[in-house]
Amino acid sequence: MSERNNNLLKGLFVGGLIGMALGILFAPKSGKEMRGDIASKADELLVKAKEGYGKAFEKGKTAYDALVNNSESNETSAIGDAAKGENKVSEMGHKGIEAVKDNKNRLKMAIEAGLQAYRNEINKKTV
Repeated sequence: MSERNNNLLKGLFVGGLIGMALGILFAPKSGKEMRGDIASKADELLVKAKEGYGKAFEKGKTAYDALVNNSESNETSAIGDAAKGENKVSEMGHKGIEAVKDNKNRLKMAIEAGLQAYRNEINKKTV
C-alpha cells in the first residue's frame, strides 16, 4: 500500500513537471502571467498531494488500530483458552490420582481377601 502511494506521489510530481514544461513551451501568455499560472497550478498540486497523503495516513492509522485491537482480542482469547486447558489438565490429574487411589484400595482389599482365604484353607487342613 505504501509503495502504491509512493508511486502516486512520484506520478503527480513527474506529471506536474511535464505539464509545466509543455505549458512553458506552448504558452500564449507572457512570462509574468505564465509564472503566476505555474505557481497557482503548483499550489493546487501541492494541496492535492497533501490531501492524498492525509487520506492515506488516516487509512493506515485505521488499519493499524484495527490490527492492534484484533491482536489484543486474540491474545485475550488465547489466554482464556490456555486457562481452560490448564483447568482441564488439573481436573484430569485429580481424577487420575483418585482412580489410582481407588484401584490401590481395591488391590489391597483383594490381596487381604486372598490372604484370608489362604489362611482359612490352611486352618481347614490343620484341623
